[in-house]
Amino acid sequence: MFSKSGIVEKSPPTKERKITIYNRAEQQFIELLATENLDNILEVKAAKVNEFERILWTAIRAAYQNECDDWQAHLFLQRILYRINRLKLFWYDDLRHYTNERSLYLCSCRNQIEAAWQNWELAQINVMVLQQLNVKQALIERASADLDPSLSEDSRYIREQMTEAGYRHLLKIASFDGLVEGSRLARILGGAANEIQCTLVRVLLEEYGNGRLSRKHSTFFAQMLAEFEMNCEPEGYFDLVPWEVLACANHNFLLTERKRDFLRYAGGLTYFEVAGPGGYRNYLAAAQRLRFSEAAMGYWELHIREDERHGQWMLDDVALPLAELYPNDAWELILGYDQEKLMSDRAAKAILQSIHQAESTAIPKCFDCAQHKG
Repeated sequence: MFSKSGIVEKSPPTKERKITIYNRAEQQFIELLATENLDNILEVKAAKVNEFERILWTAIRAAYQNECDDWQAHLFLQRILYRINRLKLFWYDDLRHYTNERSLYLCSCRNQIEAAWQNWELAQINVMVLQQLNVKQALIERASADLDPSLSEDSRYIREQMTEAGYRHLLKIASFDGLVEGSRLARILGGAANEIQCTLVRVLLEEYGNGRLSRKHSTFFAQMLAEFEMNCEPEGYFDLVPWEVLACANHNFLLTERKRDFLRYAGGLTYFEVAGPGGYRNYLAAAQRLRFSEAAMGYWELHIREDERHGQWMLDDVALPLAELYPNDAWELILGYDQEKLMSDRAAKAILQSIHQAESTAIPKCFDCAQHKG
C-alpha cells in the first residue's frame, strides 16, 4: 500500500536523534489512528503519512535487515504493531477509538512489520531439526525440564538481592500483561467442539475467575499494585515496557489471528502454562524476603497453584492430542513451544536489565518507616 522510496538517510543518525525521530513518528501514527475514516483521506494526510512510512521502513531495515542490534528500531516497531493489535480487544473506553479497527491501511502497516519481523524470529530457530523430532517425546521432555528448572544466576538475583524498588519496577512492567490476562485465550476458542477445545475453555474460565471479577487473575494483580499505591489501569506503565515484552504480546496476537498457526499457538501456550510457576516462585520468594503483605504477592501464589494444573492440562489434553490429530504438522507444536520459550527468556532478561536500571537510580529509604507504601 505504500512505497519504500526515500528511506535512506545521508548520514547515520545519533542514538538521541533516532529516539527523537521514532518518537515523532509514533506520535504521527497515533494521530492517524484517531483520524476519522482514515482509509478515505490518506491523500489529504499525505505529508504525515509519507513521513511515517519513511521512518517505518528505516526501522524495519535497522531492526531486521542489518547486523547491528538496534533496540530503538525494535521498540518503535513493536509499539506501532501493538497499537494496531490492541484494537482487537475491547477496552471499555471511547467507542470512537475503534473507528479504524478494520482499516486497510493499518492492516498494511501491520503486515509489513510482521513479515520482516517473523522472518527474523524464525531465522533464530533450526526448523529442519524440529521437523525430524518425535513430537510427543520432545514435548514431554521439554515440559519436564521447564516445569521446575534449576535456579539461574538471574533467578537467584531476584530471589536473594532484588530490592523493593526493583520489585515495584517488576510490577509496573508485568502489569502490561497481568491486568489483561486471559486475552490470549479469549480470541482463539471459536469453532468445532471437542475435548481439546473444552480444555482450553477450562483454562480460560479459571483465568477469568469462573466469571467472578473478584477471582479473576487480573484482579489479584491489581491488588498487588494497589498495595503499593500504584496505577492499576491497564497499560498504565506502557512506556516502561521493553520491546522484548511487547514482542511476546504481538506474537500472540499474530498466532491467534492466523488459524493456520493454531498448532504453534497451542505449543506456545503449553510452554507459557508449564513454565509460568518457575518464574512466579522467584517473584514470590523475593516478596517474602522483603516481608511484603499477602496482598502484595497474592497473584504469584494464585498462579503457582493454578498454572501447575494448567500446564498439565495443556500437555496431556491439548498438545499431545493435537500431535495425534495432525501427525504431518505436529512439529509445529514444538516450533510454537520453542519460540515462546526463546521470546520469554529474552523478555525476562530485558525485564531484569530494566530492574537493575531502576534500582541504580532509586532513592534509598527506610522500609520500616515507609511500610512499603507510596
